[in-house]
Amino acid sequence: MTKRVLAFDFGASSGRAIIGCFDGDKITLEEVHRFSNDPVSVGGTVYWDVLRLFYEIKQGIIKAKIAGGFDSIGIDTWGVDFGLIDEFGCLLENPVHYRDERTKGLIEECAATVPNDEFYRTTGIQFMELNTVYQLYALKKYRPHILERADRLLFMPDLFGYMLTGNMTTEYSIATTSQMVDIATKTWATGLLDRLGIPSRLLCDIKPSGSVLGTLREDICDECGVPAAKV
Repeated sequence: MTKRVLAFDFGASSGRAIIGCFDGDKITLEEVHRFSNDPVSVGGTVYWDVLRLFYEIKQGIIKAKIAGGFDSIGIDTWGVDFGLIDEFGCLLENPVHYRDERTKGLIEECAATVPNDEFYRTTGIQFMELNTVYQLYALKKYRPHILERADRLLFMPDLFGYMLTGNMTTEYSIATTSQMVDIATKTWATGLLDRLGIPSRLLCDIKPSGSVLGTLREDICDECGVPAAKV
């Protein structure tokens, strides 16, 4: 039986929706939608326009339906960035862009608490100011009220998955971009986070790549005119 997967591929400047079709012998790809991904600067902070991007996801779903439909949906995005969800399931603010300067100088500051050699032995990730751990440390330092209001952290593909299904989890490969995963145990490095004052309560359970997150929400199915599909 032929399988059709609708894949959303988000880069730092553009995104696209592609139908991958496997007929049991070969894979064919068809691009059905392409769109720009434009950061927005407000009050000195650079954000991702996440609602616009979700609009483009729904446009991709509609165009994929016209192109022959699909059996499931997959989402791939850039790493490190995230959205924060409050206790009522609402997004607290647009995700901040990794090019924002809020993390400048924080590698050295964090190293005073967790030495870089220990950090690297645990996480195995290149030291870059844009890494999630330094973004969270910047929030703790400059905007602690945001962290206090947050109930869950969702990386970009998991955030879009949440918007599509209503379910929250963290996929393993995106988690490893954060500099917060213990490479030996493949779980969150909560000991390091505790020492930095970053609340590990925000973190969802880590699931293997390719796990089923859920099915399309009923309201999205009604809006886009498609049957429920696995995400």
